[in-house]
Amino acid sequence: MGPELRSWKEPHRLVLLAIAIGIVVFAALTMRWDWLPRYSGKLVSGVGTTLWLLFLTSILGFLLAVPLGLAQAAGPFWLSGPARAFCTVIRGTPLLLQLWLLYYGLGSLFAYWPEIRQSWAWPYLRSAWPYGVLALTMSFAGYEGEVMRGAFAGVPKGELEAARAYGMSPLTAFRRIWLPRAIHRALPTLAGETVLQLKATPLVATITVVDVYAIISRVRQDTYLTYEPLLLLALIYMMLTGVLVVAFRWLEAKVPVKSS
Repeated sequence: MGPELRSWKEPHRLVLLAIAIGIVVFAALTMRWDWLPRYSGKLVSGVGTTLWLLFLTSILGFLLAVPLGLAQAAGPFWLSGPARAFCTVIRGTPLLLQLWLLYYGLGSLFAYWPEIRQSWAWPYLRSAWPYGVLALTMSFAGYEGEVMRGAFAGVPKGELEAARAYGMSPLTAFRRIWLPRAIHRALPTLAGETVLQLKATPLVATITVVDVYAIISRVRQDTYLTYEPLLLLALIYMMLTGVLVVAFRWLEAKVPVKSS
């Protein structure tokens, strides 16, 4: 029996599992679920939108976080200063405020420019999802950029000196040693940030992006039910979070963090 299987058989985990099963059985037998088949298609579409936002913004945010972290850890002042300012502003202001400033602020300004209204970009700029993607990407990059700063700074200097002594160019040393080692160090934190990113996606419903949260809100308005839609929404997010946690644990097992 493996250690992971033994951990699931610990008494407190069994008790929590029994409580969870009891809640599910109670909800299934005593609450109204006749609306579920009618909205099942929209719920599947909403979950797809949520996952699309999660993966797209997490990938783009991480790609932006790498240069932000590198600039803060080893860049000159004219790079580290703006990178540090960006991370400070993003981490110091609410994501909902950033989202509304982009959509209701920046988005409303584009309508006053005839050149923009007549361009190919106008159908996208008048939609809500680009601002949701931008806000979530910037938020992920701001938090993960600070994590990558610490990860880059935490790579032992001896490894980089050994790479230079071996004759590697700075770009080769960065690609083969510094970046992989920094990602190894940041991987556990990256898992937590991705889960937090999932929990931040419902905010895009405030600017009319139809994700799973928006669908549940519509169900509540149409059926006048409160607990059943919200319990289903909680279950959906818990399942998605569980999948993310398992996936990152598998990734950490495949790419272990080596000791310095």
